[in-house]
Amino acid sequence: MVKVGHDDETVADANAHFAFGENWAKYSERVSDTEIEEAIAGLRKLLAGRSLKGRRFLDIGCGSGIHSVAAMRLGASEVLAVDIDPLAVETTKEILGRFASDSRYRVEQASVFDLEPAVSGRFDVVYSWGVLHHTGNMRLALRKAAGMVEPGGDFLFALYRRTWMCPVWRLEKKWYSKASAGAQSIARAVYLTFFVPRLWVAGRSFNLYVRSYRKTRGMDYFHDLHDWLGGYPYESISSGEVDGLMRNLGLARRLSFVEKRMISRLGIFGSGCDEYVYTLGSMI
Repeated sequence: MVKVGHDDETVADANAHFAFGENWAKYSERVSDTEIEEAIAGLRKLLAGRSLKGRRFLDIGCGSGIHSVAAMRLGASEVLAVDIDPLAVETTKEILGRFASDSRYRVEQASVFDLEPAVSGRFDVVYSWGVLHHTGNMRLALRKAAGMVEPGGDFLFALYRRTWMCPVWRLEKKWYSKASAGAQSIARAVYLTFFVPRLWVAGRSFNLYVRSYRKTRGMDYFHDLHDWLGGYPYESISSGEVDGLMRNLGLARRLSFVEKRMISRLGIFGSGCDEYVYTLGSMI
């Protein structure tokens, strides 16, 4: 049973969330060593030279499970993968069984709001990429996730950056997450009707963009588009707000990848994720 730690219905009810698990289950059918290697590369980038060998790793919002696999291949002594969506939990178990079949991992259906150090202990690395802004209470989710970090440990996460269009996208996502499959298909077609010419004007090929997207992101573009349009609940945050919140929790920024171009702040075609690495109890 999934417990909850907040009164907001979007936090308390998994059914109020977009069905990410269904998308991850479909995506998992395409997962190969290529996607696993890209997940490893992405995790190495955030670790920035720190080793995972002998360290406990918590994957919050594990989705397909490929980052849990990456952590194990990088030498994590133990991996705990959690997700509120039961389909994501089953997908993660399947992916781990396929690519990392040993006894160093556990997969549990749980919300970030369920996590308690007294139950699971603290972790040397807490990882949550593109998840906490979909919980219905991002700031509480950040506090809960940070509370699972071992002193001296690292908190690796990515969140949607604040854009001018965020209020519009929030309304769109609320609609899309409950729309019929046919209506969702039309919405994706409308999005692409504008996005493809935008790439053309910038001198870029859409087909090349889709091919390179899988290589650089480890994710199929069309699955990711479905995730973006339907990702509700939806919140976004500025880099300064993240820094203030983390400082109040005793974490210091070690590394970040924050998009600063003005065009990205408009958010006409959506908001990307800024990536952050914070360390608990370390002055950097």
